[in-house]
Order: sequence, then structure tokens, then C-alpha cells
Amino acid sequence: MINLYSIRPKGFNIGNDVIYLGVCHFVRQAFKENFNIISLPATSKYEAHKKSGISSQTVYEVNQFGDGLIVGGGNLYENGELEVNPIALKALEKPMMIFSVSRGRIYNKSLELVNRTDTMPDDRISILNSYSAISLSRDKSTKQYIDNLGHPENILGSCPTLFINEIPQHIVPLLNSDKTDALISIRTPSLMSIPVSYQYKFRDDLLQMIEVLKESGYKNVKLLCHDHRDIPFAASITNVSYVYTDDVYTYLSLLRNTRLNVTFRLHSFLPCLAYNVPAIKFSYDERAMSMMDTIGMDQWNINYVKQDPIVEFKNRVKNIQELDTIKANLNKNLWPAFRETIMTSTNKFAELVHERRG
Repeated sequence: MINLYSIRPKGFNIGNDVIYLGVCHFVRQAFKENFNIISLPATSKYEAHKKSGISSQTVYEVNQFGDGLIVGGGNLYENGELEVNPIALKALEKPMMIFSVSRGRIYNKSLELVNRTDTMPDDRISILNSYSAISLSRDKSTKQYIDNLGHPENILGSCPTLFINEIPQHIVPLLNSDKTDALISIRTPSLMSIPVSYQYKFRDDLLQMIEVLKESGYKNVKLLCHDHRDIPFAASITNVSYVYTDDVYTYLSLLRNTRLNVTFRLHSFLPCLAYNVPAIKFSYDERAMSMMDTIGMDQWNINYVKQDPIVEFKNRVKNIQELDTIKANLNKNLWPAFRETIMTSTNKFAELVHERRG
């Protein structure tokens, strides 16, 4: 039996579990035969895991029992999300694949894009790519950054959640009362990496968006929390209720049973594209903006920091039918090309694993 180790983000964000479903889907297609996948957290900061990240313990275990190592997907080049021990990494004996990992800058109070204070150091990003047999960067900005570090062999691969509709899924039955006209995927303002002045105005903007939706015929509006840390903020919005789940299939069922998803979260927008659910995306940092540009959706995206969010939101709600036209063009060439890139890369990884096994 083939043993594949997966080092991935296991924090509070349900989006990490959606990404993991997408990663497993493409790996399963590449290997075809049955395999074991052993999932380990990328960092120990959320729970008291003694075994996490690329450490001496994890590399020893992969060398002893594993046949390959997958790192990702997610924002592992930033947020302090991936622990890397360079000495341990140099001892890795099995093929490693970096799968759909991103790095991005944030806006400072002068509205300039600057590095995060918790971004992974360049030498760690570089050594990861040096020891990786295959490296899939999620978006254009990430690929360019890694190119400039001296690793142009990294591949622009987008995100596997763009194809989440291909996965056979457990559909969680929902009561009619749980189905919505509009779901607003929020992030609590204090956790948004935006200038403080924008954090304070976020609540007022959200209230205006809710009114716009109700005036436009979306009567049943609910807030969708991706992280239990969003709940206190969601509970403070008294004119709408909120929903939260840490079960990925319930989460995806909520998305599939709404007429419109308004989202500040990338990993509710991408599944909605896959499920053909109308969606409006707000971005406020480089990783999200670059991903939207990478998949050809930059003109539909709303830059929360640089544009008037309410004016742009009203325009998207009024012209929501334009989304179908945009998606139809992208489904002809760009998105199938990304799917082919992901499949080619995972097939190559499978070949390397089989070769090393002999």
C-alpha cells in the first residue's frame, strides 16, 4: 500500500478543508490504485501537536513509512502557517510536491502593498522549492515571486477548489429554512489585514450591503462564518442571523443552496464558480486579488480597499447575469488548461513515487 504524507493547514478556517478535498481529488485520479494519506498539521500553533510541519519528527516518519510528501495547498508561505526545519528537509528521501501554495502582500495605511510581518523568509521558501520535485504556485504573484528567488521551474497551477464540483460528495440535507437567498461569507474585521480605518468601517458597509440585497429581492440573508472567531462579530449584526459549521460537507451544501454568495473569502467564491452558484467577490489583499486575476475574474472582483465597495456592489447585484458570460468564456480555454496543468503535475508526482518504490 502506498503511503502519502500531507502537510497542510489545519487551522480554524473551513476553507482549508475545502482545499484538502480538492487536493485529494487530483491525487486520487493520478494514483488510481488505493493509497493511504496521512495528514499532518503544517504548524503546531493552533493545537498542542508535537508532530507538525517539516520537522525532524515528520521527515523521519516520512522516510520510514512514506512514499511521498505533499505540502499544501493554502497560504503556507505566510501567516506563520508552515514550520520548516532546513536540516530535516535536506534529509528527506522521498519525492515532495508543493501543491497550490500562495504568498501575498497586504495594504498598509498608505494603501501601498507591503510584505506581511509573518511572511515566510525567502531562504525558507527557496529551500522548499529546491527540494521539491514539483512546485505548483496558486497564483501569478506567487509564481513571479518564486521565479525571482531563482526557481522559475515552479508552475502556475491555480487552486483545485475551482474543480470541486467533480468530486462525489455527501450532500447534507437542509431544511427549507436553512436555504438562503443570499449568504455573506464574512471575516471578523480585526482579523482582516487591512488598515484600521477600513476595519472600523466594515460593519457599516456590511449593513448597507444587507439592505441592498433585501431591496433587490434577496429577502432571506444570512452571514456565513468560516471560522469560529467570526461568531462574535456575526452575532453583533442583529438584523440577520448567522450560520457556522466545521463540517466541510455541510459548508458546501450551504453554498449550493443559496441564490447568491457575497464573499470576502476566496474559498467560498471558487466553489460557487464550480457549482454554478452566482457569487460576488470582495478582495483586500494581494493573494486574493492575484488569484482572481489568475483565473480571469479580475474585472468581476471588487477591491475593497481601492474601490468604492457599495457602488461596485450595487453594480454587481444589478448586473449579476453578466457573470454567466464571463464564466462561459473562461470555461472554454483558461480553466480547462489549469485543470490539465494540475493533472499533469500530479501524474508526474505519482510516477516519481512509483519509481522510487521500484
